[in-house]
Formats: sequence, C-alpha cells, structure tokens
Amino acid sequence: MKEYKDNMNKELQADEQELQLSADEKSIFDQLGIFGKSRRRFLGQSSVAGLSLMASQLISIDNVFAGENATLTPPVPYKNSVDVSFTINKKVENLNLDSRVTLLDTLRERLQLTGTKKGCDHGQCGACTVIVDGKRVLSCLTLAASCEGKQVTSIEGLAEDNVLHPVQKAFIKNDGFQCGYCTSGQICSSVALMDEAKNGDASYVTEDIMDVSKNLTLSDEEVRERMSGNICRCGAYTNIVAAIQEVHQGRETDYNWQ
Repeated sequence: MKEYKDNMNKELQADEQELQLSADEKSIFDQLGIFGKSRRRFLGQSSVAGLSLMASQLISIDNVFAGENATLTPPVPYKNSVDVSFTINKKVENLNLDSRVTLLDTLRERLQLTGTKKGCDHGQCGACTVIVDGKRVLSCLTLAASCEGKQVTSIEGLAEDNVLHPVQKAFIKNDGFQCGYCTSGQICSSVALMDEAKNGDASYVTEDIMDVSKNLTLSDEEVRERMSGNICRCGAYTNIVAAIQEVHQGRETDYNWQ
C-alpha cells in the first residue's frame, strides 16, 4: 500500500513538473523523443532546477552551431596600433598590431605558429625561445613591434623541405624530451647556442674571457651553463646535453640497449 502511495505521489509531482516546463524545455524533450509516461517518469527522477540547467546548456550549444543565425561580434579596433613587418621562417609578414603585444602572442594568435609555447609568461622557463637575427630571445618578453625588419625563426622554420634540422634529429635520437612542452624552446636555444660558439661568445663559466677565439668547442659544463635558461620539468637534461654535443662535437652517445 505504501509503495502504491509513493508511486502515485511521484506521478503527481511529475505531472506538476510537466506543467511547469518552459517551451524550450518541452522542445528539448521532443527532440530527445521523450513523451507521455516516459517524460513523466524522467521528471519524477529529476529536479526542475537540474532540467533548467540542462536546457540552458543545450540551448547555448545550439546557438553556437547555428552559424547562419549567430551574430558575430565585430573585432575591437586597436587603440595603439602599429604596422610591423618582419620575416618569420623566411616569409615576410606585414601586420597591424597592438603596440603592446608580445612576439609570442603574435606567433601563436595571429600567425598560428603554435610550436612556440607559453610556459611561465615571465621569461623564466625558456619554453618560448625563438631566434631573432641569429640570437635567441624570450618571445614572451619581446614586443612584436621591436622586430621590425628582423629575421625571426621559430621551431617551425628549422626543418627544410621536410628534412629535420640536425639538432631536431639529435633530440629524437637521444630522447632529449619527455612531455615535449619545452622542447621547441630547448631546440631553438640549442641551435643559437652553436652559433654563439662559432662566433666566440663567452659565458659565465668561460675560463678566460680575454682569450676567446671563434669556433669554440664547448664542454658539457659550458653547454649546461648556456642552456640554464631553459627549464625541463621532466628532467631530461642529461639527454639534452648529449643531443647538443652530438651535433656540436660530433660526439655520439654509446647505448647499451638493443
């Protein structure tokens, strides 16, 4: 008897909830093919608040996909716009940008070159490293406007004709990455590091900065010092040094696994 009363109460509550349904909510049930007793059974097991939430979510999704009915918000004009022209990966780009936008955001958001990663956005991790006029820079701290007339190379520009750069090949061979998030910055930094060695640029651990010649042969300690601005949270530092030295010195790592 008690079970019968409980069922009757549930049906009455479901009837009341069905009367309270909005037109949008009824439309959703119709689209889902839930009618009559099935609808009342569903309502008896659900709350009106929960159904309203589901309805609002589905309606918003419908609006997103209703492209022909969607109203596009016009872009907000820049208040401090500047015209910037620079070469990125051997292609000249002429852009109108906010004068405050960084090179990192320009590469990722305007040019869709998403290989350069945004890590800390404070110049501390090195994941955003790119090469500008042969020098490695932190693109998150570099204004795009300052690159006027310059040559910029990101990770996408290192390979040529689908052939990987020697440093890219060495990173793969020596397993110089794990999650891979910082790898684009590590590789760009490594490529510029070797140019620094060719030019005879000194570092903090150079023994005698008064006696520095070109085409330096870097020790492992020198490589670690020069790469210290690139953080690898996975801890692949040993393999990264091995990859750099394989290209820099032609020193291949001996493996003992098959």
